[in-house]
Amino acid sequence: MILAGIGPVTAQDQENGEWIDLFNGENLENWIIKFAGYPVGENFNNTFRVEDGLLTASYDEWDQWDSQFGHIFYDQSFSHYILRVEYRFVGEQVEGGPGWAFRNNGLMLHSQHPETMTLDQSFPVSIETQLLGGNGTDERTTLNTCTPGTNIVMDGELITQHCVSSTSQTYHGDQWVTVEIEMRGSNVVRHKIDGEVVFEYTNPQLDTEDADAQHLMEV
Repeated sequence: MILAGIGPVTAQDQENGEWIDLFNGENLENWIIKFAGYPVGENFNNTFRVEDGLLTASYDEWDQWDSQFGHIFYDQSFSHYILRVEYRFVGEQVEGGPGWAFRNNGLMLHSQHPETMTLDQSFPVSIETQLLGGNGTDERTTLNTCTPGTNIVMDGELITQHCVSSTSQTYHGDQWVTVEIEMRGSNVVRHKIDGEVVFEYTNPQLDTEDADAQHLMEV
């Protein structure tokens, strides 16, 4: 199994500078779960849980992987904030999991609400900040950006490719990594590790060619 342990999850309100604890360390209060193929609120195979004060995605009750992508959503919306997360990966990948999903989690920014997702939708329309771990040998950056149903702008150019890599180092093993995402509405987004910017973009927007984004525009 792979456990994606999430430690403190906090957001800083850019208007008053106060930090808000999004995860209370005790239960999943204020969080909404959605798995592809299942209704909103069903925690398939008890995947999302709190263990030892950590928000954990655990696959120890799964027999095998069959594209049941899952996401957990905070029940409040923010637009201008700094999101701070500590994460790490431990254990082995679930049987049948795709190679690209090895030690792969993410933060879905400017995400659609789970209630607006279709039953079988794999990913919410959002801008994903990838949280990745290394395999012990190869280079693999973290805090890359992927864009399910969206596009971004970099250096004045509209980026339509699905994923773009950051400039971060590779984090092998089970170590904790602390990251910050600075969200300035639709103006600028910065990904930071230890205070260093490893990725930056502007003008996140819906991809009008994407079926899920088109559905969202009709809701």
